Amino acid sequence: MNALLRRLRAELFATPADAALSVALITLLSLGAFGFLRWALTQAQWAVVRVNSTLFAVGRYPIEQQWRLWLLTALLVAASGATWGLLRAHPRPDRTGVLWPNNDRLALGLLALIALAVPSALGLTLAIQARWWGLILLLGLCRWLAGRYGTRLSPTGRRLAALVWPLLYLGGMVLINGGLGLVAVPPSEWGGLLLTLLASSFAILLCFPIGVLLALGRRSELPLLRWGSVVYIEFIRGAPLITLLFLGQNILGFLLPGGLAPERVWRAAWVLTFFAAAYLAEAVRSGLAAVPRGQLEAARSLGLSYPKALQHVVLPQALRVALPAMVGQFISLLQDTTLLSLIGLLELLGTARTVMANPAFLGRNGEVYLTLAVLFWGCCAALGLGSRALERRLDPHAVPSAT
Repeated sequence: MNALLRRLRAELFATPADAALSVALITLLSLGAFGFLRWALTQAQWAVVRVNSTLFAVGRYPIEQQWRLWLLTALLVAASGATWGLLRAHPRPDRTGVLWPNNDRLALGLLALIALAVPSALGLTLAIQARWWGLILLLGLCRWLAGRYGTRLSPTGRRLAALVWPLLYLGGMVLINGGLGLVAVPPSEWGGLLLTLLASSFAILLCFPIGVLLALGRRSELPLLRWGSVVYIEFIRGAPLITLLFLGQNILGFLLPGGLAPERVWRAAWVLTFFAAAYLAEAVRSGLAAVPRGQLEAARSLGLSYPKALQHVVLPQALRVALPAMVGQFISLLQDTTLLSLIGLLELLGTARTVMANPAFLGRNGEVYLTLAVLFWGCCAALGLGSRALERRLDPHAVPSAT
């Protein structure tokens, strides 16, 4: 306790000017927090969120088929817990050789608190709250099992375990869309947070390889490849995203023969992919420019072919440098999905506008927009935390782990 007080005094009240500024800021923040809590607890009417919680989550997805989404959520939670446990079983020390502290109990405690508080505050049914608690227990169980037995996995086994995520993504698309004996649910019935996450994840996964190829093409010595990449990148960066979304929705129907044009949801997802790839290419190009040219020449002198030199020497260093900018682009892409509401797709913002247009919920804009802000903040914070964890594990100055 004394150490905490000394630290607060050193950081907030070291000088009279620091003390005055700290007191003023603490007062303003306290007044703001008090006003917000008073509104949230006494004036806000959260019935608009409670009644439309399913609409916010999955849109018009058929109720009788929503068991697929719960199954997919359980599989994602299990995979997240197992990955969490494997990372803890094979930790990466920092630059001083000190392992990062294990805060699993604190993290699980916060997740359990959220799982208890949020459904209760929204007044969700006991069945839904039981499912939330079941997901938290599944997360903790998979994390414990992977942490306990993950040390027995060889490096090859850990690499094979990583294949669970792409397989789970493909399996999740089958569960959501239908097929393999499941009833088909057309994309026109997807909406809310489900559509937002699907469109953004699809674009993030595909824009990365396309952006890397564009960055390499822009630095290529072949004039046709170099200028083709330059024209594509500059054209996409010079056009507003909303314009490209309208073009994708209207022109593809004329360019492709009847029946070959994809669904409106997939048209929008592909536009988001190609748009983000142009910006990602510039981030990767900055990383490539940061790698000394001697690295490539040294790799070639050791007998590596040009593609292998790029794969094993240049690209790992360039992507490590470009990682913060790339994650920033991914976060912007997630936020750009709100533009899909302008082309008639009921993603999270479009669903919110539909709810607020209901005469029964007129004037409840603050509650709805605050809910959307929390949901988007949670998704963006998850991307940011994952990015920082990846940066630590890719730190070339870290001391190799003893495990």
